[in-house]
Amino acid sequence: MLRTCPQKAQWSLGLTRRAASCVGIRTSVGVPQVRRAHAPPPWRPAYSLDQWVAKEARPISLRQLMVFGRTLTESRLIGSANYVRTELPTRLAHRIRDMQTLPYVVVTNPHISQVYELYYKAFEGLRRLPEVKTLEDNERFCEKVGQSLQEHLTVIPKLAMGVLECRGLMGQADMDRFMNTILRSRISRRVIAEQHIALTETFHNPHHFPESPLREAEFVGEVLVKCNAKDVVTRCGQEVAALAQIAYGPSTLIPSINLSGHLHATFPYILSHIEYIIGELLRNSIQGIVERQKATPGPPTKPPPIEVTVCEAQQHVIIRVSDQGGGIPRDVLPHIWSFSKGPRSDSTLQNLNQVPKMAATLQELRVEGGKTTAPDPKSSTISKMDIATHNFRSSSPKSGVLMHDSSLASLSSRDPNLRLGMGLPLSRVYAEYWAGSLELHSLEGYGVDAFLQISKLGNKNEQLTMRASMDAV
Repeated sequence: MLRTCPQKAQWSLGLTRRAASCVGIRTSVGVPQVRRAHAPPPWRPAYSLDQWVAKEARPISLRQLMVFGRTLTESRLIGSANYVRTELPTRLAHRIRDMQTLPYVVVTNPHISQVYELYYKAFEGLRRLPEVKTLEDNERFCEKVGQSLQEHLTVIPKLAMGVLECRGLMGQADMDRFMNTILRSRISRRVIAEQHIALTETFHNPHHFPESPLREAEFVGEVLVKCNAKDVVTRCGQEVAALAQIAYGPSTLIPSINLSGHLHATFPYILSHIEYIIGELLRNSIQGIVERQKATPGPPTKPPPIEVTVCEAQQHVIIRVSDQGGGIPRDVLPHIWSFSKGPRSDSTLQNLNQVPKMAATLQELRVEGGKTTAPDPKSSTISKMDIATHNFRSSSPKSGVLMHDSSLASLSSRDPNLRLGMGLPLSRVYAEYWAGSLELHSLEGYGVDAFLQISKLGNKNEQLTMRASMDAV
């Protein structure tokens, strides 16, 4: 870790020996090592990191993103670039410090160590970027940020594998708190980075000017101004059902999805976030119902439908997903929100080894001839009309920066039989990021009711955890 004085260096050496003993390495003088552990993170001076950790992040809300992006000018775009330029290294610094306070044996885990190196590389690169003063500076800045976004696609599976391999070295509550904090911060960085890149793309598109009759009014950057729960449930439901039909066979009866309630309710939201949550809830419900039907002796019967109810209140929209899939097994229920523990941890770890990248939108995977591979970003079941209608982007015409694809593309290409054990806890992280909530009520032997609460007004700041509040835990 970051130690400079002799006393701390000696303490660090003691940590190294204890960590080595935990992984079976003999470090006594004159005794050769039995096996070589993964190299620990290299020493770096702490001064620059301390400077950035001392800064507090400046959280934003969906409403702020919309108001700022609606009246886009050159000065506003440059102001947005400089906000992102200072926020990204600040938020990275707090997460690097979190990892430095983990037990040494955890930091030396190969997967956690690789994430640490990715974060430090991004931090060192971003903190040295000069102030953005011109549109040309902004183009170069967007290219740098876009490259960083692509490099960090490996973070989620590496973190997940790391915490599973270290589940006996830290308490479950501490490990899950660390995962929730680092994933929420990851979402926050991608939100502000992708929003700025989207605004840059919009600025260079002549249709963004107010006098243009072709101006896109539904999206402000990445924010869908009037997100409709009915539309999201319908699209995700169709994709999940089609994928389940492929996975379980064409003769399998797939439950229908019944929608009721305030179906015209809208709210501002980032589309990929809501699609991830709804997609995972519907996927779990369909899998539970289909597998329960298959386990029931006798000829197949029509499965009970999944009931989705939308309730609009003054400040919130609540989406309830109810199924009759038999509920959550008793041995699994206490661990449904945990990243690090559960009766299926070993199989989850094996499955995660098959997922090289995950874009933090929807879990990505496809099966080709029985072989599991990462999906081609250009392959998707979404039509060109869908792409035009929902403003899904592929690249910036000016900067050439690769943008994230629609999360439905990831949803439609994921193998449902490859269970990663992250759907529910990551969905809750997404829900709580914009001050919402996700709760589950399971009736063993009958089914599950899931309640997703979303802020209707978009005036809630992103929920961040800084170093001071982590230290206070």
